[in-house]
Amino acid sequence: MTSTLQHPEQSFEHDSDQRDADKPVLRSPGRKASITQAELFEATLNLIRSGRSISSLSLREIAREAGIAPNSFYRHFRDIDELAIALIGRSGKVLRQIIRQARLEAQKGKSIVQSSVDIFIQELDADEGNLALLLREGYTGSASYRQAVEQQLDDFQKELQDDIVRLEQHHHNQIAYPDLVAKAITQLVFNMGAKVIELPQAERQKIAEQTVIMIQILLIGARKL
Repeated sequence: MTSTLQHPEQSFEHDSDQRDADKPVLRSPGRKASITQAELFEATLNLIRSGRSISSLSLREIAREAGIAPNSFYRHFRDIDELAIALIGRSGKVLRQIIRQARLEAQKGKSIVQSSVDIFIQELDADEGNLALLLREGYTGSASYRQAVEQQLDDFQKELQDDIVRLEQHHHNQIAYPDLVAKAITQLVFNMGAKVIELPQAERQKIAEQTVIMIQILLIGARKL
């Protein structure tokens, strides 16, 4: 997505470019001539991996991390809020792909519940920081960030519901209220993630095991309704 919105700083940059059109172009050492959205996302993730919220970042910080002039930011996004919401959407999509693959692998042997929870825990420490972003902004972010995270949770829930129905049919089981079961599991797992994100590995594992049991109880109960 390339933004066509004009920003005051952009107009100033344009006028300066017109006056200096015949002069040699001099760039600050290390700055890039152009940048992609993906590179801006990566720069933002680099800055928040230490536990910061996106709302605590300045545009200049992101530009410095990305190696661009601040004005180059506006070629892709109006402001940090627009970047944050786009990044939340990208992170949710990446995570859904990872967890979907884990479910497919689980069908070859390991419990699908155990497999999904395991991969979720692993993503807490992943270099990409997608899960940490969703958890942090979903609980402490602005109203617009929380709404964007909620939309991602809805997407997780819909995919999980489809998987539950398909797998239960495959095993000749009947399950009541698959939409509510999927919603309960999604909320349970994300709440677990928010709880364990700052905990050491041993404590994380204990809570993860408890979460697996709770999910199994939910599924058994829904089968009997």
